[in-house]
Amino acid sequence: MRVVVVGATGNVGTSLVSALEADPEVSSIVGVARRFPGWRPGKTEWRTADIATADLAKIFTGADAVVHLAWLFQPTHDPVTTWRVNVMGSERVFRAVGKAHVPTLVYASSVGAYSPGPKEQAVDETWPTHGWPDAAYGREKAYVERLLDIFERDHPGIRAVRMRPGFIFKREAASEQRRIFAGPLVPGRLVRPGKVPFVPDIPGLRFQVLHAEDAAEAYRLAVTRPVIGAFNLAADPVITPQILAEIFNTRVVRMPALVARTALAAGWHLRLVPAAPGLLEMALKMPLMDVSRAHDELGWHPLRNGRQALEEFLEGLQRGWGMDTPPLAPEEGVVGRVKELATGGGQRS
Repeated sequence: MRVVVVGATGNVGTSLVSALEADPEVSSIVGVARRFPGWRPGKTEWRTADIATADLAKIFTGADAVVHLAWLFQPTHDPVTTWRVNVMGSERVFRAVGKAHVPTLVYASSVGAYSPGPKEQAVDETWPTHGWPDAAYGREKAYVERLLDIFERDHPGIRAVRMRPGFIFKREAASEQRRIFAGPLVPGRLVRPGKVPFVPDIPGLRFQVLHAEDAAEAYRLAVTRPVIGAFNLAADPVITPQILAEIFNTRVVRMPALVARTALAAGWHLRLVPAAPGLLEMALKMPLMDVSRAHDELGWHPLRNGRQALEEFLEGLQRGWGMDTPPLAPEEGVVGRVKELATGGGQRS
């Protein structure tokens, strides 16, 4: 089996390549990324391509499966750029899969594609996927779900699978995620037990996470097993302010959502924080997911619980960990922070 992984050098991509490398059914892997990594796994050949402009059908020809993971989180201050890459680029990926007659397409959707929903009970894959309109991430993920609906209608002979994971963490992605979401002013080495003064208890702050290697295993199963449709992915337990307070050995302080949003909005408008305020709103409103279908039909069972995944990420944040790929490059120290600050939060692409 020949598998093409689009977005192979990021958080999930590197874990998926490793999972496919260990699978005897997979004979070769094509890793597609905008920039060559230093990392060189044995069965993988690398192709540089921008999904917004490249001839993707040429890369996909002869593949048994394409896994589409590529996604641009920044620049949050330029939603036209993220729309061009994430939405129009995804459409080009889907079109190229059809043109190259690839039998299987696996797409990385997200819990962020879901419409607002309950925090007291979990929803299954039939919950509406209209996103949260004030967050570019939610709008784009929801729109690509509609593009995939059209693709499935027009290509009934291609097996299409869409994965909807919660927040995905591993220690090697910590530096990248700090750059993408928190920005240069967050002291990663001080985000540890005993150093965080409090955890805000914001109404709706309940979310699901999983480890990148567990997410990768779900994608590997989607590639190799004859399944179709959507699958929610998350590990227990649901992360709450109380669990965060236990991890950080600190207290919980009740905080209105408006206060948290106003503070984030101020930092974003001042180019000090890359995460847009709509992203917080989306996180507070998105539903909890029922992952029974992934257990029953994929045979997927995460090896790490959500707390372990989060604690490993925090360890990576404290140590400035990364990998030898451009997205996952480790901390560069003071020089790197100055470069980030100079470009302005939410301006990096």
